[in-house]
Amino acid sequence: MLIRYITLRLFNVKAFAAAFFILLIFDIQAQELYVSTEPASNMPAKSIGLRLNNYLMPPYQNSKFGVKNNEFMYRFNPEIMWGISKHYMLHINMYASNMHQEYLKFEGASLYLKYRFLSMDHSHKHFRMAAYLKSSLINNKIQYHDLNLSGDNSGIGVGIVATQLLNKLAVSFTGGYIKAINNINNDLVSGQPTQAFNYSLSSGYLVLPIKYKNYNQPNFNLYAEFLGKYNPETEEHFIDFAPALQVIIKSKMRVDFAYRRQIAGTMLRINNQEFILKFEYNFFNAYKGKS
Repeated sequence: MLIRYITLRLFNVKAFAAAFFILLIFDIQAQELYVSTEPASNMPAKSIGLRLNNYLMPPYQNSKFGVKNNEFMYRFNPEIMWGISKHYMLHINMYASNMHQEYLKFEGASLYLKYRFLSMDHSHKHFRMAAYLKSSLINNKIQYHDLNLSGDNSGIGVGIVATQLLNKLAVSFTGGYIKAINNINNDLVSGQPTQAFNYSLSSGYLVLPIKYKNYNQPNFNLYAEFLGKYNPETEEHFIDFAPALQVIIKSKMRVDFAYRRQIAGTMLRINNQEFILKFEYNFFNAYKGKS
């Protein structure tokens, strides 16, 4: 939803322009700020974002694969996001969890670079496409077949994202490829997959506000995401469903809550469900320079 109303009581032209920029970027795209995936759109240029990602997995047993985890598992993932320009953005992630040991341990880090190469923008709608590259270096045991560059596996991932916004609804598709390498102090062994194809279909709907009056109004968004993966070497697969709620406050702060659960699959995984809680804060025009 394109924001055209800006209060006329701003102090000067510069403040007016800054407020308009924030509203235009954040509110028009509020319903495509997905919780489990990234859209094709980028964050504003010259902005810095801080995000705290929390993943909680309940006790899980799978007799077919001999998986037995009697305790809750937790992964903490702090993230720094940088809007380099209108075409490029960079994420720096760090990971710590108790998923492979009894205590919380630092696991490694990853870099995520996205390049938006297509933008077809119109009033109340747009279509965008982007390519991404993700690399990770992880120090963890390699026990499961769910290749994951977010704390479990070292490697590289590439892919394409396409996002369509139509008024209050945004739909996005992601398709990618993951190549795993040996972890720090832990090598891949025979029988463990080294590559995977990942895909997702995400939708987001802006519920509130029904009509914008000013940027102090909170945004309420609903999401439904389907996330899948296929290992060509072992012919294992899974599909997860992840509904989510999101609140955006003053166009800067964001709180996400999601529940992700497997609805079909044959893959050896550490768990088949998780609760997700995210906190995010953005600094717009954080520094001077060319966009």
